[in-house]
Amino acid sequence: MSALKDVEDLSADEAATEHDRLAREIRTHDRAYYQHDAPKISDAAYDALRQRLEAVEARFPELATEDSPSRTVGAAPSGKFGEVRHARPMLSLGNAFNDEDVADFVQRVRRFLGLSDDDPVAFTAEPKIDGLSASLRYEKGVLVLGATRGDGETGENVTANLKTIEGIPHRIEGGVPDVLEVRGEVYMSHADFAALNDRQREIGKPEYKNPRNAAAGSLRQIDATVTASRALKFFAYAWGELSGPLADTQYDAVQRLGALGFDINPDMVRSDNVDDLLETYRGIEKKRADLGYDIDGVVYKVDRLDFQERLGQVSRAPRWAIAHKFPAERATTRLNDIEIQVGRTGALTPVAKLEPVTVGGVVVSNATLHNEDEIARKDIRIGDTVVIQRAGDVIPQIVEVLKEKRPADAVRFEPLSVCPCPLKTPTAREMNERTGKMDAVRRCTGELACPFQKKEHLKHFVSRQAFDIEGLGTKQIEAFFEDGEIGEPADIFTLAARNAEGQLTPPLQEREGWGETSVRNLFAAIEERRTIGLARFLNALGIRHVGEGTARLLARAYSSWDAFKAAAMAASGDGEARDSLLAIDGVGETATDAIGRYFAEPHNLELLQHLEDQITIEDAEVVANDSRVAGKTIVFTGSLERMTRDEAKARAQSLGAKVSGSVSGKTDILVAGPGAGSKLKKATELGVQTLSEDEWFELIGG
Repeated sequence: MSALKDVEDLSADEAATEHDRLAREIRTHDRAYYQHDAPKISDAAYDALRQRLEAVEARFPELATEDSPSRTVGAAPSGKFGEVRHARPMLSLGNAFNDEDVADFVQRVRRFLGLSDDDPVAFTAEPKIDGLSASLRYEKGVLVLGATRGDGETGENVTANLKTIEGIPHRIEGGVPDVLEVRGEVYMSHADFAALNDRQREIGKPEYKNPRNAAAGSLRQIDATVTASRALKFFAYAWGELSGPLADTQYDAVQRLGALGFDINPDMVRSDNVDDLLETYRGIEKKRADLGYDIDGVVYKVDRLDFQERLGQVSRAPRWAIAHKFPAERATTRLNDIEIQVGRTGALTPVAKLEPVTVGGVVVSNATLHNEDEIARKDIRIGDTVVIQRAGDVIPQIVEVLKEKRPADAVRFEPLSVCPCPLKTPTAREMNERTGKMDAVRRCTGELACPFQKKEHLKHFVSRQAFDIEGLGTKQIEAFFEDGEIGEPADIFTLAARNAEGQLTPPLQEREGWGETSVRNLFAAIEERRTIGLARFLNALGIRHVGEGTARLLARAYSSWDAFKAAAMAASGDGEARDSLLAIDGVGETATDAIGRYFAEPHNLELLQHLEDQITIEDAEVVANDSRVAGKTIVFTGSLERMTRDEAKARAQSLGAKVSGSVSGKTDILVAGPGAGSKLKKATELGVQTLSEDEWFELIGG
């Protein structure tokens, strides 16, 4: 974050670009966390992204659109279960990171309610359980529906699975409202988590990373008997739709839930001043390691429910509640070695191999070292005693070296000039076009030929925006790769023939998880993808710095694979050919250099030839350059009624227009559908031409 400009120094265009970057990154991490139960970054790093996004929006309010991550919760349902529309949204919580944030929260509540410092206002405080939010709907005392939070508006129907959890009654009695929607957290204790991983090891299956992921994965099993075997638990702490009140206060309402048979947290208290809240926070933090389950903070809520109603909510969070997060947990251990991992884009990531140590109930044996510059900056050496920080449930970081404990034989880390793969391909650090500085990440230049990159490249090759082969996803690619049956993209298209000829042992249809029908469907899906458009093909190659957008630009510029390949091969050594790539609007030096390196590598050319022998690459559609919008920058906002947003963008691009996500002085036309907000206001202020959807279609000729 230190390399980023201060928000106060951003221009409007820079802010729009930064906001778009942050929004995309946050949505990616939301999908990883909420849909796949596999967070990629720490809680602290995620919180930092959100804080910066909110700071950008505070200075440039027009960027705070309705679909901004600041106004949304979680991620859309995965599609594995039926969807459930929540009667009342399941909101997220704002965060407090220090005592001052808590005091500010209390003062904001007082100001909003018009209370003086002397007017009493009580709050509840309770541990923030690190699990999976769930909602239970009871009608006339009978549990009729259970759902996950999902994106806050729509969750997944996991009723059968929730019914297997001890502590969730199927029927409740005692004068309850006809409609009662109980909300709380599904979690797994440390003891049950350890037992589950013992069973996973015994049957040769992967272990779960932490109790939260184990709970989420267990709750979202298609087979409810699997969920029943996982010893999940549930704490009730809130409610959604009610046909009648439970009580007048938060504390009393939760106690009522306890009386109805739900497990409620015994550490919940009620306080009427900031000092008491902070004392409760510190007390819970001290006993954190002894609770037997994971928590990551303390939640404060305004106690009076009529006050909660008056306070309401802002975008994704209520005004009447806040989560006071714990600082990252730390421990001290020995650094035994540094190993190098190679990712899809060739990034060489050094990983610390640690003497195993328990941090926050999790046994840690690895820590990220980020890159060679970070190792040098912290002067980290093999043999050092180091302080590690577990910020969330992902791989920890080394935050400090205890140099006073450094042994005489501690070994400095030497950056690798060649990839650790068998090919020993040279490594390189690229120049960052934006900063003018050398990229901190060292990369293997082997691309598709590097064995360490092959599997990740193959996953990208079959992904949705590339070849999008139905039935051939990450799990299947990993299995075929590990068995030596798919080692390069071309092998995908010979799979059926090799299976028929008996080269796959045993035949695919005889393997666990496969059958005649699924094998036939897979081979049909592969056959259907033997013909692919140029832009998708270029994206599928996974060339560094050539994503979907750049692939489309290249496809439009060269139209055919043969024309692009000739230019790309020449670009590695021909200044004129390189200039022709640079002349394409939107293709910079970084992407051009990456293309040149890719096509200069003999291994890549060999693999490309194998692939060309198996598929047909369609020429790109010729983009109109004589349309009325050719060369213009278009922004779409609001709800489009005649086509989807993606269809509208694709149509505009086919007419030679550029499509942007934000309004600026460079915008030529804003197409505003119903519900247009800040973008329409900004366009009006800047004098940008504004069209309705019908006027847009009239302009482009239908």
